[in-house]
Amino acid sequence: MLSPSDKALVPFVSVDNMMQLIHHVGVSDMLRGLADYIADDFKRWELFDKTPRVASHSAEGVIELMPTSDGETYGFKYVNGHPKNTSEGLQTVTAFGLLADVETGYPVLLTEMTMLTALRTAATSALVARTLAPRGATTMAMIGNGAQSEFQSLAMMAIAGITHVRLYDIDPAATAKCAANLNGTGLHVTSCTSAEEAIEGAQILTTCTADKAYATILTDNMVGAGVHINAIGGDCPGKTEIAPAILERGDIFVEYPPQTRVEGDIQQLAEDHPVTEIWEVLAGRRTGRTSDKQITIFDSVGFAIEDFSALRFVRDRIAGTAFFHPLDLLADPDDPRDLFGMLGRAKL
Repeated sequence: MLSPSDKALVPFVSVDNMMQLIHHVGVSDMLRGLADYIADDFKRWELFDKTPRVASHSAEGVIELMPTSDGETYGFKYVNGHPKNTSEGLQTVTAFGLLADVETGYPVLLTEMTMLTALRTAATSALVARTLAPRGATTMAMIGNGAQSEFQSLAMMAIAGITHVRLYDIDPAATAKCAANLNGTGLHVTSCTSAEEAIEGAQILTTCTADKAYATILTDNMVGAGVHINAIGGDCPGKTEIAPAILERGDIFVEYPPQTRVEGDIQQLAEDHPVTEIWEVLAGRRTGRTSDKQITIFDSVGFAIEDFSALRFVRDRIAGTAFFHPLDLLADPDDPRDLFGMLGRAKL
């Protein structure tokens, strides 16, 4: 039996490793660290390869690949979205990801990304809310209390400074679950019985529903002036949450327009409807909120650079720790031209 060489071994972060890493770093510090890495990469946006994610749609959901590279490091994420899964005891979203060295093509990290995607999605939302929400915002309405809701709430507290969260879900059990999980975190939590009740007094409105359908979670008459809408549930063709009239009244910020116009809430608008790329605001090239009366809308569908940032963060944080396993992933024959010889020497 051949023993793998160092060149054959790739650091692998399992689900258990990831959870232990999160507890080691601390949830709030992990969210802040991810937000910092995302902000840094958004500020060098022009260096990256950019393409809409490669999606395979079915009646049940979608399976996607999300690749990008900054010229030195390549990364991709595999991710699915299947809303029906929860009724079968399965996760709606699962994911894993990889980083590789562009010079050699060799992978340098393989990791679970189900947990990591939840964290990076929340960190991105809170980073943008810190940039666009009304000054002094203290309260968020969290509409949709599924797997992402606690992460969103904690990120908004750690990064955007909210102190209160108002919860609503069409399934009261989901709201009860979220409220129980947020107990003891320092957030003041209010469970609500309608979306209208949830948005009372909230300066940040987050929508994160799962159904793969055209929906109107926020109707035009629900949204007044001076709020920030964090719309993260509309993330594939035929799936929306925000009434078109709200989109027409607000200023819309997106990650990557060619992807968002197909997958986001702005799929309901004309193809030339003006939007601002959020990287330009973070880099100081465009303005964000300009008045107390403005409605700002982050039509977020998730983009590969955010995953690249999260993978970079994990690669850097596991160095010198026990939060990974060396995985025998790459064939490394003594002679690079003699792969078959390596196979022969491995025969028992």
